[in-house]
Amino acid sequence: MNRSARAFWLASPGRGEIRDERLPEPGADEVVVRTLYSGVSRGTETLVFRGGVPVSQHEAMRAPFQEGDFPGPVKYGYLNVGVVEQGSPELAGRTVFCLYPHQSRYVVPASAVAVVPERVPAGRAVLAGTVETAVNALWDAAPLVGDRIAVVGGGMVGCSVAALLARFPGVRVQLVDTDPARAAVAEALGVDFAAPEEALGGCDLVVHASATEQGLTRALDLLTAEGTVLELSWYGDRTVALPLGEAFHSRRLVIRGSQVGAVSPARRGDRTYADRLALALDLLADPALDALITGESAFEELPDVLPELASGALPALCHRVRYGTGA
Repeated sequence: MNRSARAFWLASPGRGEIRDERLPEPGADEVVVRTLYSGVSRGTETLVFRGGVPVSQHEAMRAPFQEGDFPGPVKYGYLNVGVVEQGSPELAGRTVFCLYPHQSRYVVPASAVAVVPERVPAGRAVLAGTVETAVNALWDAAPLVGDRIAVVGGGMVGCSVAALLARFPGVRVQLVDTDPARAAVAEALGVDFAAPEEALGGCDLVVHASATEQGLTRALDLLTAEGTVLELSWYGDRTVALPLGEAFHSRRLVIRGSQVGAVSPARRGDRTYADRLALALDLLADPALDALITGESAFEELPDVLPELASGALPALCHRVRYGTGA
């Protein structure tokens, strides 16, 4: 077995580097995975990159196979697709998804990987973690046939939610974002697009994913009486102010948080984490979701790419990282 690997580490806020790793000998119930692609989840990972994880959330924000601690040095990430090089006969040679950081090769328990369906390209499978978040959000939101829905925030999570909502019968779905370039993504996903000031009101449900105070305020504005905002944004160390002294009470509006760390109570009784991830991978058979991958670079370029993603100089939804065949 090749026991060498290379991994991306956040050495300190704003500065990343690639380090050599030495892999442990795999146990009887473990697999060795050679990475094909990983994905940068721009919202969360750039927040981590700039050192914006509050001390109170250091434990809650830990990724499953994270090494080190916030604010750094830390090895962080959770969108990884690779090929099983060594392990059980049922998994050997299979393409799998794992919640692992950016690393060329790694050893994990066999239970930590999910087989990518043959009809899903490996390069698209990096979206599995984000589509899983969207699945959980819609289990929380429980949209109904005929609902009028807005998704405020056309980032990776918001677009994933909009893509799944586009499959619901009789639902009016509008993706709302300040970036006019998101209109092309919305078209590819089969949903309407609007700038915030032009968005359609009277919504039964608004899914908010812009991670901005202005976006959440606009989400409340778009609701009909007794409507619900499902809040998917995570604000890190920022404080958010809202106009709850205006029509919030008289219109009996609801703001509800949703987070992928726990299976939605609506499905917790009969769905496991593995079930939820398997569903997300199955949904990735839709080629329309390729619109969420808006950039790609080689693994060796990550120390230069992440600062550009964090600053916005390199706009992206999901930025895909490509690994060499001999990695």
